[in-house]
Amino acid sequence: MGQDQTKQQIEKGLHLYQSNQTEKALRVWMRVLEKSADPAGRFRVLGCLITAHAEMGRYKDMLKFAVVQIDTARELKDPDYLTESYLNLARSNEKLCEFQKTISYCKTCLNMQGTTVSLQLNGQVSLSMGNAFLGLSIFQKALECFEKALRYAHNNDDKMLECRVCCSLGNFYTQIKDYEKALFFPCKAAELVNDYGKSWSLKYRAMSQYHMAVAYRKLGHLADAMGCCEESMKIALQHGDRPLQALCLLCFADIHRSRKDVQTAFPRYDSSMSIMTEIGNRLGLIQVLLGVTKCWMIQKELDKALESIEKAQELAEGLGNKLGLLKLHCLCERIYRTKEQQRELRDHVVKFHECVEEMELYCGMCGESIGEKNNQLQALPCSHFFHLK
Repeated sequence: MGQDQTKQQIEKGLHLYQSNQTEKALRVWMRVLEKSADPAGRFRVLGCLITAHAEMGRYKDMLKFAVVQIDTARELKDPDYLTESYLNLARSNEKLCEFQKTISYCKTCLNMQGTTVSLQLNGQVSLSMGNAFLGLSIFQKALECFEKALRYAHNNDDKMLECRVCCSLGNFYTQIKDYEKALFFPCKAAELVNDYGKSWSLKYRAMSQYHMAVAYRKLGHLADAMGCCEESMKIALQHGDRPLQALCLLCFADIHRSRKDVQTAFPRYDSSMSIMTEIGNRLGLIQVLLGVTKCWMIQKELDKALESIEKAQELAEGLGNKLGLLKLHCLCERIYRTKEQQRELRDHVVKFHECVEEMELYCGMCGESIGEKNNQLQALPCSHFFHLK
């Protein structure tokens, strides 16, 4: 298959993919990969396969194609291709919650600089790195990366990147419990979609609506949360976006739990858990298990709550997700206080404070811990943050 034919087949695949005929598109692209003798064409088709598998939640396949793409980039001896392939490798590892590897591959990308294409990818590299630091609960570095990504987006007038960074910032502020900012950023992302996103993939709209739903639930606006989450889920189902379906199911379950409707929440958590397990989103699984634990606690089933905590703790320790561990120690503290088991209670109080120290989650001004309750925060240029009050 020559250069022109390769190009035509790639375009044919893209057309099929955009009209939701994903499996047909994958078949066309795989045929190009087998038959094409054009390395640049093979590189591009691998990029299409990586994106498609990412959106379907087939992260192990995504990683497999990213590794092949690096070999193709080396064959092409072009730093731009190499930077792009390392970014895809970083993103594959980020999706599989291999956060240390993500950071390492992102640093490799940043060290390869030189050309204009590489410089345009810097924003995406910073975003992926920020997501990885957030997965490890290293908040100051995560914020530094997100702000860097936002600067790249503004400098290159890259509205799609800006939209993605705003969603990540929404997630960031949800985690440290500044719920006003957690809502502000996805609302900003939704505005960008409305103003510039006529030709964009619908996933951008779905993503912003999902993050708005999470923030609305945290603020107690449950009807708004349900509306946003339903819209996001509708798009996720249309596009076969399994990762987003799992997140929406988790959000639905959390909304029902907030309404104390545990019986409706449980099956949603179960559905979310099975997709998260299938795609390998271990960070998502921790969130599901936290929700399940709280449901058992509402029902006063404390031993079942402790079983869920044990599973979540194993995952959080494996990932190095310190915030997950902190939340689990906090729940254990409440359970053992109710059970009047003093030794276990003391143990978890100590571990809780160790987590706060490790994450440096306290205000430099008033000394109180950050992230215990909803509080407006202000970040300094050095990315340290403090209570606005």
